[in-house]
Amino acid sequence: MMSIFKDKVAIVTGGAGGIGKGLCEELCKHDAIVIATDINDNKLKKTVKKICDTYGRCSAVTFSSTDYDAFKKCIEDTAAREGRLDYIFNNAGVGICAECHVSEVEHWKQVLDVNLYGVIYGSLIAYKIMEKQGFGHIVNMSSVEGLIPFPLASPYVTSKFGVMGLSQAMWVEGHDLGIKVSVVCPGFIKTDIFDVSPMIGVDVTKWLAANAKWERFGISPEKCAKLILTGVAKDKAIIPVTFLAKFFWLLARISPNLILKTILKDFRTWRKAVRVPL
Repeated sequence: MMSIFKDKVAIVTGGAGGIGKGLCEELCKHDAIVIATDINDNKLKKTVKKICDTYGRCSAVTFSSTDYDAFKKCIEDTAAREGRLDYIFNNAGVGICAECHVSEVEHWKQVLDVNLYGVIYGSLIAYKIMEKQGFGHIVNMSSVEGLIPFPLASPYVTSKFGVMGLSQAMWVEGHDLGIKVSVVCPGFIKTDIFDVSPMIGVDVTKWLAANAKWERFGISPEKCAKLILTGVAKDKAIIPVTFLAKFFWLLARISPNLILKTILKDFRTWRKAVRVPL
């Protein structure tokens, strides 16, 4: 099944670490031609060098996925150089931890620019190329938080729900044009995204302790990448990753009100404990 990636051209955003790094490694293991992108030039080049030394064809392009012109140049240059674009993995993402009443519009803009507009940019630019080719696969990174709303992460939740809607609409439009679209919804993945995210009015140590119970459901970025590529190879439109994501997705579909009440009950048990005065 994974032989489908052999000699395929794939762009992966946020490729310097976490799930993005795992995707680059896994794709290269299966002989894909990978272009890894990230805003962190030093970390990206170290990651790509290690991948090249171990597996083979991987190159680095440094830019922010919020920079439409740079993103467009990367995608178009790749397609022109390689003669096609088979896959784009719109994976780059950032987070913020804060209740709505203490967050500012700048925090929302930062998260939406990367998590939603970055995905929109990559999807639209790649879509136009793939439409001309008559083939291609767009893979967008949503989250379990694109299926259900977690507290203290409203900007992140908003961005990930947006990615879900975008991806499903593009799936419908692209189906008869030869363009495949998948949206990935990971549950708890052991990356540092929220460890390095801004915490506003929240005690980081207490917040991490309150959410430690979910760690038993967590998996490594490497395992996550394998599961994502398995779903992509099967051409799944929605790819929930981890038991937690699948369970919450099922529960939300059966009873949206029940999932909201369940989350509220859990939130009430630790809300005051994690607050810090501003």
